[in-house]
Formats: sequence, structure tokens, C-alpha cells
Amino acid sequence: MRTARGALSAEEREAAAAEIDGPGTEEKDWRTARLPDRLPHLDLPEGPVVVVAAHPDDEVLGFGGTMAALVGAGISVHTICLTDGEASHGDGDGDGDAPARDTLAALRRRELAAALDELGPLHAPLHTGIPDTALDRHEDVATAAIAGLLSETGARLCLAPWDGDLHSDHEAAGRAARRACRATGTTMWSFPVWMWHWARPDDPRVPWRRAGVLPLTPVALGRKKAALARFTSQLEARGPGVPPVLPPEELAHHIRTFETVIR
Repeated sequence: MRTARGALSAEEREAAAAEIDGPGTEEKDWRTARLPDRLPHLDLPEGPVVVVAAHPDDEVLGFGGTMAALVGAGISVHTICLTDGEASHGDGDGDGDAPARDTLAALRRRELAAALDELGPLHAPLHTGIPDTALDRHEDVATAAIAGLLSETGARLCLAPWDGDLHSDHEAAGRAARRACRATGTTMWSFPVWMWHWARPDDPRVPWRRAGVLPLTPVALGRKKAALARFTSQLEARGPGVPPVLPPEELAHHIRTFETVIR
């Protein structure tokens, strides 16, 4: 069971990992579902906007095209990345792995900076340095950091990973953002990341009644694709016989002509 702080039990972590590691839903199944025909189309939101990521790349995967459109419309967009994603190439629990984790963390920060530059003239991201894969044990720190940025920027809208995404860090980021939005009176939308992998069209675990789509112009989609290409650590094999974190079939879920949010 989750504690009041939102921490996951060992059983919950194992079940969620099995969903994410299992065979995913193919993008052709999502195309057949014709989500843009079934879900309401949303207007570009007013700003300032704060986008929360659990790891470097979450914000681009889930909302990068709309971020590019917002910047192109002259709307102020701020980002906060709660971890550096240093565990993406392994569990990284041993002390001997610390140098490799530090190297990967630094690389992923550079990749994120380059990716955001592709989206447009964005503010430099705020990094909190919370340990990767342990965000659910540091939700109070994350909540305070998000609330601080929302207040500092006068944000009218906050975007964060969906708290039903089945990835522990994503869910913790979503819960922290929700608490921060309640404390600051900020409207919140969520974006799914791994949901497209484990869910299926009409999946009852997904709150489709609260979902909407934001169509992307060719320019915005092009900027998003260029930004995603900057995350080479996630797109290339992690070692001999070890597939990338984001193989082509997974990336296909995130280069559509629209983005989906849960309100």
C-alpha cells in the first residue's frame, strides 16, 4: 500500500515494472483508435506555463510540441526537472556505480539543455537533483520546489507527468505537482508518457473523459522531433545486447501530430 507520502511498496513497484517491461501496444493500434476524432481539441493555453519532468526528456516526450507552439506564440514557458535520470542505464544502487551515475547525470543535463534549445528560446531548466528512482521518497522536496517555481513565475498552468503512469517517479512527480498546484491555486494538466506503452485504446485505467488533444503544426512537430533527437543516451543501445530506453516503437507514440493531456 502507498503511505501518506505516496511511497510505493515492493509489490507495487514489481507490478508496475512488469507492465512497463512487458510487450507494449503498437502505435498502429493507437492510430486505429483515432483519438483526435474522439477527444475534444484544446486551445493553446495561456501562460506563464510551468512544465514538470521526473527525468530529462519527460517534458519533451509528453508536451514538447506544445511547448514549442507556446514559445512561438510568445508565451513564457518554464521547466523543472526533478531528477537527473542517472539510473536509466541500470539500477545504480551500488557505491561502485556512483561515477557512472554522475557521468550519465551530467550527460542528461546537457542533452536536456540542447533539446530545450531546439524547442525555442526557453528559460534554463531548474534542476532539483532528487535521486532517480527514489522520487516517491522525496515528494515533499519536489512539492516545495514546484510550488516555489509556480509562485516565482506567476504560472497560470502547470503540466506534469500523469500520476497514473505506472512509473514510480512519474507518479510521484504528478502527485507533487498536484499538491503544489493546490497550494498556489494553479491550474494543472497532466501528460502521459509510459501509458501509451502499457495501456490500450478504451483502457478503463485511463480517465479518457478528462482527456483532450492539442493539435501540433508541422513546425511545432518538427521542433519536437529535433528536440527528441538530442537525447542520444536514451535512443542508443545501453550496451551490447541491451536495447535503448526509447526504441523506435516507443518513440513512435511521441511523434504524433497531436499531444494528449488529462485535465
